[in-house]
Amino acid sequence: MELRIDKAGRIVVPKRLRERLGFKPDTELEAIEQPEGVLLKRVEQRPSMVKVDGLWVHQGSAEPGANWERILEDVREERIESVLKA
Repeated sequence: MELRIDKAGRIVVPKRLRERLGFKPDTELEAIEQPEGVLLKRVEQRPSMVKVDGLWVHQGSAEPGANWERILEDVREERIESVLKA
């Protein structure tokens, strides 16, 4: 399938391909430069909180409507359980 770059520098992905790949409006893609050209790849969703050296660290932005009170309570409960088991 061939694509063209318009005068504004935009690339239009044909509808058939968008539908097959599940690309909807506002889908985030990353461009990866390769020797043969450019690979367009969907940006992987990463969790907003990750554990680093035993501590929870927030990275990026949370999902809309995230219940921070519940998330922190779950983390506290998990930490208490791990201390009691030790």
